[in-house]
Amino acid sequence: MVGVTLLGAEAYCNWLSAQAGLNPAYTLGTLACDFTQNGYRLPTEAEWEYACRAGTKTAYSWGDDVADAKQYAWFEANSDFKYQKVGKKKPNPWGLYDMHGNVAEWVLDQYEPNYEKVKALVQDPWLKQTSPYPQAARGGSWDDGIAKLRSAARRGSDKSWKQQDPQLPKSIWYLTDAQFLGFRIVRPLTVPSKEDMFRFWNSGQEKE
Repeated sequence: MVGVTLLGAEAYCNWLSAQAGLNPAYTLGTLACDFTQNGYRLPTEAEWEYACRAGTKTAYSWGDDVADAKQYAWFEANSDFKYQKVGKKKPNPWGLYDMHGNVAEWVLDQYEPNYEKVKALVQDPWLKQTSPYPQAARGGSWDDGIAKLRSAARRGSDKSWKQQDPQLPKSIWYLTDAQFLGFRIVRPLTVPSKEDMFRFWNSGQEKE
């Protein structure tokens, strides 16, 4: 799935959790359940980078040699200018596919240009949304050069991602100009509180 807003990605996680038997009320802004299982959500930016690096400290999870990129990633040099089916390249050391390239991926955080401020948060770093722009995405895409596929590479969302949307006001669900953007979901190791899952599913700021 590409071209979906952060709020739309969070709503999908809400819906998927309901299908898994959590039975939440998945109308936006409401939540009427007590969790006995783990739900699904988007990763935080810190969680995403941890999974992407998979224990490595190099520029990419496969190492520092850009000549190896085509074995692991879809990007401007080999993508044929479109996203590709997931899992056709080699995975990272933890078995995760397409962490580099193919489509960039939403994370929960507000985009902060100085990432050291995010990493400085003591526990469970998550820079919560306070405004519609910019929101953070990670991973690089089929439309990017190799440098934007680095494990540490980041980008912030922009109003131009909805530029061709004819609706007024513009859609809170769809990004007409971000066919390079998708999302990856996680399932927390421990059962979250009802309040935490509410925040995970409703943090996206789409109305300007």
